Amino acid sequence: MMKKVFVTIPDLYAKNPEARELLISNGFEVIETPISDWHTYEKLDMILPEICGVIAGGVGKFDESFFKKAKNLKIIAKTGKGLDNVDFIKAREYGISVTNTGSANANGVAELVIGLMISLVRQIPKQNRNTKNRIWDRIPGTEIKGKKVGILGFGAIAQLVAKKLSCFDTEEVCAYDLYPNYEAARKLNVKIADLDYVLKNSDIVCVHLPGVKETYRLMSESTFSIMKDGAYFINAARGSIVDEKALYDALVSGKLAGAAIDVYEKEPATYDSPLFKLDNVICTPHIGGTTYESLTSDCILTAEAIIDAINGKTPKNLVN
Repeated sequence: MMKKVFVTIPDLYAKNPEARELLISNGFEVIETPISDWHTYEKLDMILPEICGVIAGGVGKFDESFFKKAKNLKIIAKTGKGLDNVDFIKAREYGISVTNTGSANANGVAELVIGLMISLVRQIPKQNRNTKNRIWDRIPGTEIKGKKVGILGFGAIAQLVAKKLSCFDTEEVCAYDLYPNYEAARKLNVKIADLDYVLKNSDIVCVHLPGVKETYRLMSESTFSIMKDGAYFINAARGSIVDEKALYDALVSGKLAGAAIDVYEKEPATYDSPLFKLDNVICTPHIGGTTYESLTSDCILTAEAIIDAINGKTPKNLVN
């Protein structure tokens, strides 16, 4: 009987045929849904009992109800690093391995953050819109040089952001993390500090924390109130970390000069959010890791994880 792999992100795999070919050449049958919302597919209950592996994205829940239906499932290979929609602890109880693709998309996210940072302080979207609308208004921006940049979280992406900031001649880069990597901080000339210090002293704050229970709405009315007046805020991590109403209030009141958001409390974003109406907010549709390079790596790494797990090897980036 052919080994069957269920790909829940068919659009991504369609653009990376080498990953599909890698699975096929190793004796796997690749099963894909014709819709991106795979969990609503009418034939799903027929597919699940037959599969040995799943290649997963950020859509849908992989929880106990899913595991009970997928009786022969051995591995879920998740693209990206976040596991918000995968109950990897419960998966272990069912004998299911869960992997992610580690830092495969870290550089893409870090580059986006730097781009958003420059776009905010120089008001590039507004300058672009005005110029195209025949409004010749040379609005003064500000420079990153000489500023203090605060980073919430200090994992792989945050460290790349700090590395890229080293060429901007900032006054200080500081970071808050519950389990800081002091050696990496020393090499990158980053000051490890508590949350209050980072928020109070930074001209620009960017978020690079995981979306877990401990970070849920960490950025709220109380924490935004600590930030410097006129500071900028960037979130390209997880929407659950930020109370969007509190962010809106901080922007409208003038507490914050601007914000850039790549992630939202609900995704796809609900466009009735008042944040979308603010001129000093840049919004992007969770594209941090959406580069050709990152997506190719994601596809290859998930395919390799499936192959290794089914062949009795320990897959890379095993999280449970």
